[in-house]
Amino acid sequence: MKQLRFRVLVGLFLLAGVLGWAGARLWDAVGTLPGVPAAAPIVLGLIAVVLAAAALSLRARLRAQRERRPGAKGVDPLLAARAVVFGHASALVAALVAGLYGGVGVFLLTSPMDSPSRRDQALYAGLSVLTGAAVCAAAMFLERVCRLPDDENNGPTPARPR
Repeated sequence: MKQLRFRVLVGLFLLAGVLGWAGARLWDAVGTLPGVPAAAPIVLGLIAVVLAAAALSLRARLRAQRERRPGAKGVDPLLAARAVVFGHASALVAALVAGLYGGVGVFLLTSPMDSPSRRDQALYAGLSVLTGAAVCAAAMFLERVCRLPDDENNGPTPARPR
């Protein structure tokens, strides 16, 4: 599995943002624009918390294992690989979702704010972009934590089972 690249995430975000803006503009011209769910930033925030907690837990366990602390619990390579795959997939999906909601948010901010619900929708879209970025950051941190020590000379790669 290749390392998660910041450029790929930004590219997905921008592409989804343009498509989200164009789709929102078209949908609003045809009828009423569907709302941004209030649960979107909450779900993305929960995923970011899970990824960050996994990264911190694995980092502490790996540090204890490296320092050969008595009673240190080792890290199963398959568990680390699964965590990295979950983080990688979460970051890609979060970049797409954040870009989509970012495009919708830009459309809402540039259109007339004739109702309080539109302002709320723009707020939810902005929060979704922020929490999507948090998911991407947590996933990249998790991937960095699970990097194999012997790969530091060749560039960072995520841990994987042998």
